[in-house]
Order: sequence, then structure tokens, then C-alpha cells
Amino acid sequence: MLLAYHPSRPLFDGAPLSYYHALMTRTFIDDLPSLLDRAEDAMVDIRHDLHAHPELSFEERRTTQVVRERLVALGWELAACPTETGAIAVLRGANPGRRVMVRADIDALPVTEERPLAYRSVNNGVMHACGHDVHTAGLLGVADLLAQRRDELAGEYTLVFQPAEEGLGGARAMIAGGVLENHPVDVFIGAHVTSLAPVGLVGTRPGILMSEANAITVHMQGKGGHGAMASADGNVILAVSALAPRLGEIVAGLSLEGTNCACSAGVILAGTANNVVPRHALMRGTLRTFTPDQKVAALERLAALLAEIERAFSVTCTLEINEGTPAVVNDIGVAQRVMASAGTVVGASNVLAIPPVSPSDDVSEFLNRIPGCYMIVGGGLADGSSGMHHSPDFAVDDAACRAIAGVLAACAVDLAQL
Repeated sequence: MLLAYHPSRPLFDGAPLSYYHALMTRTFIDDLPSLLDRAEDAMVDIRHDLHAHPELSFEERRTTQVVRERLVALGWELAACPTETGAIAVLRGANPGRRVMVRADIDALPVTEERPLAYRSVNNGVMHACGHDVHTAGLLGVADLLAQRRDELAGEYTLVFQPAEEGLGGARAMIAGGVLENHPVDVFIGAHVTSLAPVGLVGTRPGILMSEANAITVHMQGKGGHGAMASADGNVILAVSALAPRLGEIVAGLSLEGTNCACSAGVILAGTANNVVPRHALMRGTLRTFTPDQKVAALERLAALLAEIERAFSVTCTLEINEGTPAVVNDIGVAQRVMASAGTVVGASNVLAIPPVSPSDDVSEFLNRIPGCYMIVGGGLADGSSGMHHSPDFAVDDAACRAIAGVLAACAVDLAQL
């Protein structure tokens, strides 16, 4: 702030010196509401644009262009990105401090949007059904907020716009490409919007926050035959239909602090004609556990269940386990500091220590290598109509962009302090 001083009158027309001192010692947190006011409209516009133009994992070319152009406009230094899509940007504060990395995922899902939004998806069969448009716009908001106060900040900030979270391969690809070697950092943070909590709530916890995810594929082989003479013997249609609803059995009783592990089917493929019993069926799903022992127990139960299905239907089952993503584990010290920092933005009473949650996120690949914290930020519509994540009627409030940007920026600036 530039102050005009005239010797013939006191500063601020008689205001006490304590007032002058307070203005000159304002912190980033003090100014954050006004900084957010200036950044919010641009965030919402970007969010709407990205929502209308969603792109699948590793295909986020337009999204990447939008992100990179905005970062350049805000004065950030673009760095080489180890993946074809995505972006890395760096900003150095004027004072010494820690190096902080902040990440957002940018990809969408193969879901057809059902809500008649003014900014609904124009890409048929593709939708931001998990809120990554909010994450991306929010992190660009962080870029805006930090750029506005570059000359007052301590430390160094690296923003990572990661592709392909939904495919659970983007984080690993970036790390394999050298993102952490090229941009060594001291601490890592990120956030995920949720439609299940109102705007203004932040949830996280020290330790395990989200489950490990592994993709499972079951191939079934049977003798097949004529639909007019079908029986259970060798019938892969009946076998796969019997298997899918029983997947929950393999994680029964497996939980962490009241949150259950999960196993479910997402794809079943079988048959080519309505009067032919096929010889082959395929089922794909996910297994989500919190600890290594739970994973071992669940896979043993799955093997036993497949053996039972083989006996009951005279089919052969072959199981494939595809490497997924580890559990999201927050550093205890960083999580405690993040919760305190987030409280300065949304109020301490709105920052909750939550139980573990069963969804997964490949942000865990970063957190396995850097002390950090992931948090969940509310974005539910005020009328309660937000759909579930990954569903065609999923929706979150635009105000979630401001909430995510404010919380991440406050945490980043605090963590950068020596």
C-alpha cells in the first residue's frame, strides 16, 4: 500500500499510529478474503469452461493449454512437464523458506452428463463427474493468489497439474518422468472436493485417509452352447452373474476405524447373440483396502470364492490383479499444521478430523515420497441435490473453487515459513 504523507496533517487524518502499524503488518491470511474476491470470478469462469470441455485420462490436451496459458498470464515460470498432458509451474518468493508442492488432477470420466447446466459437457460421453474441473480451477486460483503477493512470500512453490488420476496412472507417470528429481520439495499438499459435505467444511486426518485400490479382472471359460438348451453347467453367463453380487463377501468385517473396505464390479462383458451361451465372460472391478494385511485376507477370500463358482457352474476362472495405487497416508505433523492453517480460512470449527474414506486417489504416489497432507473440501449444493461422485447427476457448487483455493493457498504459505 502506498501512503501519501503531508507534513501539515497527521497520518490518516488523526488515526492513531497503532492503526498505521496494523495496516503495514498485515499478513497474507489477513488479506486473503480480498485476494480471493479478486480471483474468484476468473476461477469460476475457468471451471465452467473446463466442465464444458472435459477430457479423459492422458487426453487432456485442451485442458493443458488452458492451464498453461493461465499460468503464463499470471507470471508463473512454466517448467518442462514429464507427461504429454499436464503442467508444472514454479514461483519463488522474495524471502527464504521451504519448498512446497501443490497438486490438482485434471482428467474427466467416461460418463454422460444428465444435468441441464448452462455449462454442461459438450463432449459426448465424457464428464467431469468427480470435480477435477474444480480442482484445476482452484489450483489456478492458488496461482493467482500467490502471484498477487509474490514479493512478500517466503519459500518456493511448485504447482503440479496432474493428468490421468482416474486411470490411476498419472502420478506414477509424472514421478517416473522425473518431476520430483527436477523439482525437489520439502512438503506436499492437495485437496479433493466432495459433493457429500457443504461448502466451507474441510476434512482430513493424520495417517491413512483413503484406501489402496487394485483393479481386478476375472476371466471365465465355459463350454457354451445353444440358448434353447442352456443349463448351469459350463454357463459363464450364470457364473459371472452369481459372482458379481458376492464380491462384497471378500471384504466383510475388514475395516479401519469404522470405515469398511470395498470390492465391487464395474464391467461385465459376455456374449454376442441372444440365443447363444458364450464360452467366455469377463468381469472387471476394484478392491479397496486400507492395510497390507487386509489386502492379503481379501485376496485369499476372493480365491476361495472363485473356486466355489468354478465348482457350482463347471467353469474355469482366471484372476488378474493389476497394480493400482497405494493408500493415501498423511504425515502426522503436516496434517496437524494443515488443519490449523485451514481453520484460519474456514473457521476452526469447520475443520474436521474425519474417519478414513473408502475411495482412492493416486496422490498417494506423491505422499509416499514427500511428507504432506491431502484434504477433502466440501462443495455440496445448498439445496442438497448434489449427486454422487462418478454419477451422471454429480454437481458441486462453484463456491468450492474459492474454498479450495483459499485453503490450499493458506496452507502453502504457512508451510513455506521457516
